[in-house]
Amino acid sequence: MSLTIRPAQIQDAATILHFINELAIYEKEPDAVKNTVQDIEKKLFGDDVRAHAVICEQGDEAIGFAVYFFNYSTWLGKYGLYLEDLYIAQDKRGAGAGKALMKHLAQLAVQKDCGRFEWVVLDWNKPAIDFYQSIGAEPQDEWIIYRLTGQALKDFAEQP
Repeated sequence: MSLTIRPAQIQDAATILHFINELAIYEKEPDAVKNTVQDIEKKLFGDDVRAHAVICEQGDEAIGFAVYFFNYSTWLGKYGLYLEDLYIAQDKRGAGAGKALMKHLAQLAVQKDCGRFEWVVLDWNKPAIDFYQSIGAEPQDEWIIYRLTGQALKDFAEQP
């Protein structure tokens, strides 16, 4: 059965949340998801949209998704496409859906004249690392990700 990739629509919000929860379980963080269907409807399909989603279907069944947004490289003077999440249902892996989603996003990056297509992967996720390297992606080992979140973010923002 053939794969299709289409832009997500507001009626996909529950499916997207389902995939987000499945991804959280896979990444060993099942209780970390605070997102809701209403949040997805507002943030991906509302008036002030800054992120986008695509759905991968096999026949009429949604089997995966990706969420992405555009950033800006000051060095390149070009936008970049940043992949926030990509997930394929476990029982649907191995049929090319992940590669199809990545290719779709790469084509979008080229169409939008992006200088980069980037994402992060957990260091223990060997299947994903092997997959990304198989499509020609290279790890950027010299960079360390830092994060402010929750109360630490609020505390810093409110410092005089």
